[in-house]
Amino acid sequence: MIARPLLSSAFRLAARPAPSFASKFSPRISPIALRYLSAETRQAIDKAVASAPVVLFMKGTPETPQCGFSRASIQILGLQGVDPAKFTAFNVLEDEALRQGIKEYSEWPTIPQLYVDKEFVGGCDILVAMHQNGELAKMLEEKKVLVPAEGGESK
Repeated sequence: MIARPLLSSAFRLAARPAPSFASKFSPRISPIALRYLSAETRQAIDKAVASAPVVLFMKGTPETPQCGFSRASIQILGLQGVDPAKFTAFNVLEDEALRQGIKEYSEWPTIPQLYVDKEFVGGCDILVAMHQNGELAKMLEEKKVLVPAEGGESK
């Protein structure tokens, strides 16, 4: 008999509207992320994301990836023809604050993470799917981040 009132009160609590403070925050930035991500780390990540048109936060370096997902992401970007002059990568294994901070910054739990023109694209699973269905090629071409074609024009 006790379980019934507890269950119904749990459903009532779940059905209540979000607290008023939730509307003050951007939908991409949760109040929890704002609480744990220091201003210094947020500024450093903002600067890193803006450092090149294509930015990959990964485990290891493009030359020596330290996990299979990072390796796959680098391979996909290479297959797509991303211009090395418009690409940079950050090794999250070198900085624990960056490793945890980037997860909170993007609200994405895994690494690697790809940003194109300062916008979060996704992790390895998203890159693979976009590569397979052609969306990644289209996006990279629209953003003009591919190696220039013969004759100097970009793809």
